[in-house]
This record gives sequence, C-alpha cells and structure tokens, in this order.
Amino acid sequence: MQIIEVKNLYKSYKKIEAVKGISFSVNQGEIFGFLGPNGAGKTTTINVLCTLLKQSSGEAYLDNLEISRNQGEIRKRIGLVFQDTTLDDYLTAEENIKFHGYAYNMPKNLLAQRTENLLKMMDLWDRRKENVRSYSGGMKRRLEIARGLLHLPKVLFLDEPTLGLDPQTRRKIWDHINEIRLKDKITIFMTTHYMDEAENCNRIAIIDHGKIIALNSPEGLKIDLGGDTVEITTENVSEAEKEIKSLNLKPTITNNNISFQVPNGNEFLPNFVQNFQQKIISIELRRPTLDDVFISLTGKAIREQNQSSTDQMRSWRNRRGMGGSR
Repeated sequence: MQIIEVKNLYKSYKKIEAVKGISFSVNQGEIFGFLGPNGAGKTTTINVLCTLLKQSSGEAYLDNLEISRNQGEIRKRIGLVFQDTTLDDYLTAEENIKFHGYAYNMPKNLLAQRTENLLKMMDLWDRRKENVRSYSGGMKRRLEIARGLLHLPKVLFLDEPTLGLDPQTRRKIWDHINEIRLKDKITIFMTTHYMDEAENCNRIAIIDHGKIIALNSPEGLKIDLGGDTVEITTENVSEAEKEIKSLNLKPTITNNNISFQVPNGNEFLPNFVQNFQQKIISIELRRPTLDDVFISLTGKAIREQNQSSTDQMRSWRNRRGMGGSR
C-alpha cells in the first residue's frame, strides 16, 4: 500500500528549477531514501511533502490526501526532523518534548506515557531533567527524533538525520530508528549523502540536479551496475584486453590495470584464472558499492557542499511557517 505518491512534481525559485518533474511513490512501512549531494533537490522535495513549500506544478499525496489542499490534516500525520537542530537549548529534554505535545493538543496521560517511552528508548530518560545545551550532538539528534515521533505520525521525515556525526554515533541512531519503525510500524522518508546510511533503506531514489536518475533497492542498484568488479594487472595489457573482449566483457584500462564487471564474481573467477592465457600479476574481486553506482550514473563522486546563506535563510523561513507544529 502506498503512503506517499508524487506525480511530475516541479518546484522553482524564480529562475532556478530546484525540482524538475519527479515522480515516485513510497510504500507504507518502508524506509525510503533520497540519496544525492547538497543542492540536488532533496530538501525542497521534503519541504513540499511536509507542507512547508507549495509546488510550482505537479501533484503530491500523503495518506491519500492531496498535500497542498489539506495542510492541517497532513501535519497531523507526519513528524519532521530538520537538518539543523530546532531544540530550545534552555529547556530540558522533557520540556522540549512536552512543548511539542501541547502544540498537538495531546491528552496529558498519553503525552506523559509517550514521553517516558520515547526517552527511554532513546537512552535519554536518566538525563531528561538536564538542559539540552549540555547535550552532545548525537543526544540532541536522538531527542529530535523522539520529538518527531511523539504524536504517533504515519510518516517520519528525516532530512540528513546524522549530518556531522561520527560513524559510531550514526550507527547508534540508526539502531534506534529501526527499533522504533518496527515497534510503531511507521514509514521513514529520509535524505542523505552518506552512502553507508543509504544502505539502511528498503529503496533509494538517486537524485541529482533536481531529477531522479535511478530508483531501486540498494542491492538492486548495485546489480543494475553490472555485477561484481574484477581488476587485474598483467604483463601484456593489450593482449589481455583482447582476450577479455573475446569473452563478451567490456574492459576498462586504468594505468596498467584492467577492470570489468561480471555477475556472480565468486563463481566466475576460478574458471577465468584457470583458462586466462596472459600472465596475471595480481587480481582483485570486489562488490560494487553505492559510491560506484552514483559515479556510474552521474560521472562524479557525490558532492558535499555547505548550505549557501540564501538556502539557510529559506530554511529558516520555512520552519517559521510550520510554527509550533514542527
């Protein structure tokens, strides 16, 4: 069952096309990811789906509701964790959570129960009375995720949920996210430019320059690339290239190394080594990564760029538009 459906969505800022006619759907209960560099259109798409921006054209639905015409109902159904922290540093963790609950008019008994359950799940219960300004970056991120889940949303949007955190903290946060998703049966829609983080997704849409250029599971994207990569070094590169081409493979020469893709590399390699006529100096077999996929699709490695001041101001205005519901 689809919880989100997007059809030919466009969003422009004056002469800049941030999103260029994208279409996709998200299944209920899955982790769906947007993978791409800063400026690719990820955050703009999330802002449209969360009612913070109105699309220039196209259609977007969440829980069978057209988003631009049902903003109040949509906001009841979603949780949102922004790239930058929106916590009040001068309040305690418990106060930050409860303030959010008051904005959603949650009954006191339910608010108290959800606050305790979520803070315990995020390993923050023992420090609930401390001001947030004393928290580490990872603790603040866990608190923001707990806050976004407080009102039992159907979809939790995570915009670069572990940006700037160390790998160990990122893994810990994802342990919590997966635990909550399975427990509360919610849908996760996330953006990231971390390849290891994208591996948590059931499906990934790779987006660049406002367009979706591939959509599949992480494993499916790697398979689409052409299988495993074999890289060999030989004494006679030109003769080795001819022999590899005779096997209906497409070799690529880099310096004195020859690489090519094959399905099921572990099964291919023994017979290849036994029958290859040229002397092999070294050979390496490796599984494709999402980095390989992204480079193959875009011709470049993923870009990590800082937000421009214009983007930061736009982000601030958008959050103000959400008011207390954020």
